[in-house]
Amino acid sequence: MSDNMNDKPVIAPIIAIDGPAASGKGTVGRRLAQALAFAYLDTGKLYRYIGFAMLTAGDDPSLEKAAVATAQALRTDIDPKIFQSQALASDEAGQAASKVAAIPGVRAALYDYQKHFAAHPPAESRGAILDGRDIGTVICPDAPLKLYIDAQPEIRADRRFKELQKRDNLATYDAVLNDIRERDARDKGRADAPLKPADDAVIIDTTHMNADEAFEHALQLARRILAIP
Repeated sequence: MSDNMNDKPVIAPIIAIDGPAASGKGTVGRRLAQALAFAYLDTGKLYRYIGFAMLTAGDDPSLEKAAVATAQALRTDIDPKIFQSQALASDEAGQAASKVAAIPGVRAALYDYQKHFAAHPPAESRGAILDGRDIGTVICPDAPLKLYIDAQPEIRADRRFKELQKRDNLATYDAVLNDIRERDARDKGRADAPLKPADDAVIIDTTHMNADEAFEHALQLARRILAIP
């Protein structure tokens, strides 16, 4: 117990990052975490993990009962490194993730993991950065810094298409653009925790920014708003 009854526990700062697929939020989040010595969680990987697990089991990711059961089996103490598997980067995993994320029971099951990570980042971390679709609106509504990173669908599709080409993927630009638009509609139109900026989020449009410009802009915001040297 503190000697001073007026002392309050030190709460690690949180940066909440939201935005649609291929907007650049993941790149910004990872680079911010490295620059600020914050722990980083790509919450989209949680949903990819659940969706991929269902695909692997031969289940339809849209099946509510199976999806919820899979999500409920995820413990809060599981090592976040498990979500870095390359298998989760596939388009199939991304589509499955968007489907399971529309199921309220899945979102409820994963809520605890995300809240636990934000409140208890690894001891060596100065704070926590979470990126996803509902971080600033649902998971961490009290985060002192909320970013909403966006870009025009055509630009995001071009970025994703170029990523896929590096893997010798047979996808076409038109197919990727259609996928982006479908995921946007599903994410923004779901009844539970739809994708949208928090009321006090700083919106960063990366349509005409490269990765370095987006990162530098976000870093300046973080240093100023969180008073981090």
